[in-house]
Amino acid sequence: MNTQQQYNEAFDACKQIFKQKTIDYGTSWRALRPTSVTDQIFIKANRIRTIEEAETQMIEEGVESEFKGIVNYCVIALIQLDLGWKDIEEIVAESALEHFETKQNLATELMQAKNHDYGEAWRDMRVSSMTDLILMKLLRIKQIENNDGSTLISEGVDAGYLDIINYALFALIKLKEEKEKI
Repeated sequence: MNTQQQYNEAFDACKQIFKQKTIDYGTSWRALRPTSVTDQIFIKANRIRTIEEAETQMIEEGVESEFKGIVNYCVIALIQLDLGWKDIEEIVAESALEHFETKQNLATELMQAKNHDYGEAWRDMRVSSMTDLILMKLLRIKQIENNDGSTLISEGVDAGYLDIINYALFALIKLKEEKEKI
């Protein structure tokens, strides 16, 4: 299987969860301020790191579900950036899914460009390094948010969320490959 197929499968698994949770909860996430979405992603990434470092795990839900949650919360963050968060107005499920797919296409285009330029370097990375890079990107996003979104030389928070999506999807691909070897 090639990278694009693996990437699409991982992203589609995340989209399926997004779709099901939208049916269960609606778009209640529309109430989240950007900083709250970032903190939710941070919690998930920090849990992954804790599990990677710990000898035991107290909650059964594994790192795969956390990486999927990171992807979905990053998509939510990107949607919130587009729609704004001040008007806590839910959107219909079909519209939410359309927004998801728009962000999925954006992340896919970025992955293809970077994967070309970097020569699939992610394949030689450890999942734990991807976790660390996700945490670093989140800390950068938090700093930009603390600076009211202004940067001197850096890309904005949207670029950070897109990079995080791609690292999380690469981690999911690598975890699946590891399971298939066993």
